[in-house]
Amino acid sequence: NHPAFQAILKDPKNSSAFINRPSLAVLPDTRFMDDLAHSLLEVAPAHLPNVFTFGCGSCANENAFKLACMRFMRDHRGSSRLPTEAELVSAMENRPPGSPLISILSFEKGFHGRLFASLSASKSKAVHKLDIPAYDWPYTPFPELKYPLEAHVRENEQEEARCLERMEQTMRLWKEKDRPVAAVIIEPVLAEGGDKHASPAFFRQAREITAQFGAAFIVDEVQTGGGATGTMWAHEAWGLAHPPDMVTFGKKMLQGGVFYTNQYKVNEPYRVMNTWHGDPSKLLFLRAVVDEIKEKNLLENAQSVGGYLLDCLKAISAKYPHVILNPRGIGTFCAVDCPTTETRNEVVSLLKRAGVLLGGCGEVGIRFRPTLTLERRHVDIFHDIADQTVAKIKLH
Repeated sequence: NHPAFQAILKDPKNSSAFINRPSLAVLPDTRFMDDLAHSLLEVAPAHLPNVFTFGCGSCANENAFKLACMRFMRDHRGSSRLPTEAELVSAMENRPPGSPLISILSFEKGFHGRLFASLSASKSKAVHKLDIPAYDWPYTPFPELKYPLEAHVRENEQEEARCLERMEQTMRLWKEKDRPVAAVIIEPVLAEGGDKHASPAFFRQAREITAQFGAAFIVDEVQTGGGATGTMWAHEAWGLAHPPDMVTFGKKMLQGGVFYTNQYKVNEPYRVMNTWHGDPSKLLFLRAVVDEIKEKNLLENAQSVGGYLLDCLKAISAKYPHVILNPRGIGTFCAVDCPTTETRNEVVSLLKRAGVLLGGCGEVGIRFRPTLTLERRHVDIFHDIADQTVAKIKLH
């Protein structure tokens, strides 16, 4: 219902984008590159000048895995050598050497989608994975930080060091058993798994470990991309010495996709391919979104109002420490915990009846995902409602 979206729909020049959906990988519309340049490429992460568009975040991660595996095997065989007949034949039979025994490393409580490869890399909920065959791929623990952060500096540093050590050990082990890791995929915040956070230092070190093993470092920003954390991409706050090899996106970006460095370009046609490769009409809307973010300074707003929201959550937690625990967040990408799943569900249900729509995550988490136009007055309204609602909660 945004006026800019309404204007896009009413403009006769845009009717073709909505009526005649092209196969973008084969016959893109003549204006596609211009729309791409003024939407996705205008907000592309630094040093990732290339992009594939897809229909959803799961598709983005699936194809990021493909890009990583193709680059890994290209380096393995040598960029100048063509595939052998044995590789081509065995690939059709789903066996080595054409179908190599390489792997993708992910993190406990992470979530990357519901398709086969992305589901194999997901470790958030058993119900997502039940009855579905999975790749035999490694995973490693993600830090379980203690809050408030300032009161647990030493414990959290030790926890992150433990997880980094396990990550390096796992990658070394899988290399030794001839199942080397071709890519590491990680979320800036493990959203589906309970809004789990880690420090920028953790991510910087994880990126360096990945590079030591010649693997791709994929940052899954399907949840965090789009400005809610106060930057267009959450990883921009990490201070990486070397950029990610790929960044996947979806949700707030209105379609799925992968940004990637030049090293991951594919030389042969149709190796990364589907019929639609996204939807050009969504780029029209995204152009308006990008313009609105810039004109209204919505990234700065997310930082400022997000800090105000986090202070609000801390105040509620201080008043009701038996119900609301571990307030945390980056920008407006905030969350709290409850002591039990039952208590969490009751809090979410009562707030919904009072007009506040929140989501559960993990076993006991509650996540906040307001719009980028959130204002302090909205936070004040929420604070009053939450104060009255949480006061009614009895522990289960």
